[in-house]
Amino acid sequence: MPASHLLNLGFLEADSGFFVRGGNASTASNLHPEPTRRKLAMISVLISHPTEGLMLFETGAGKEYIWGEQLNDIFARVDYRPEHELENAIAKTGHSINDVKTVIMGHLHLDHAGGLENFVGTGVPICVHEVELKHAYYSVATKADLGVYLPKNLRWELNWQPVHGSSWDIAEGITIRHAPGHTPGLCILQINLRESGTWIFTTDQYHVKENFCDSVPQGWLARDHSEWVRTHQMIRSMAKHTNAKLVFGHCKETLDLYKQAPECYM
Repeated sequence: MPASHLLNLGFLEADSGFFVRGGNASTASNLHPEPTRRKLAMISVLISHPTEGLMLFETGAGKEYIWGEQLNDIFARVDYRPEHELENAIAKTGHSINDVKTVIMGHLHLDHAGGLENFVGTGVPICVHEVELKHAYYSVATKADLGVYLPKNLRWELNWQPVHGSSWDIAEGITIRHAPGHTPGLCILQINLRESGTWIFTTDQYHVKENFCDSVPQGWLARDHSEWVRTHQMIRSMAKHTNAKLVFGHCKETLDLYKQAPECYM
């Protein structure tokens, strides 16, 4: 059975309205609410699999945070420490980034796909849903959603391995499930561990715990509301029937509940 390490890849801070619908909205009784901002974690998962070797789920923002002035101002990186760099976070587990055999991408937004730069030209398979890969390239080529997707994260020298359909068993005990809403091709990751049970890593289907626990949809970063609701119903059912632990895409409060690298879950 696999084992997993939770990797902390650093923190962002941005207006709450991006992550929770109605965040910072005015009302008739409160025309000028005090604006709130959220501190968010960037999270990756390193999986040690007995037959497939090291597998990595998502890669963070990448080195030097090359997003441009406007995006850096909107999604400001805060409390930076060198240990948040992907290769350093992996090193805390006793492994090297060069030991990674497979990368699994939940989606290809800039704060999740930036670390793919480490795998350019290496031949390491980059598993991503075909719908997400097509949508990301289209969004950049037509500028329809340029900004959340960046050309530098979509290099042809990466060994793209598209997955298809509603679910895909990457390895024994590891399944990705198509979960559209935040993006058309987003996939969540389900890991079944011998001792700690089932884990569901939701990537940005849920940015913060309120999206799941209170069924409050995402804010300005939402794309397809109807698909998001259907995916939400699916995950709630999965979590109920598997008694899963959930790790949300950027929820610092949830991440802090669990052990982080170098500790691991079995």
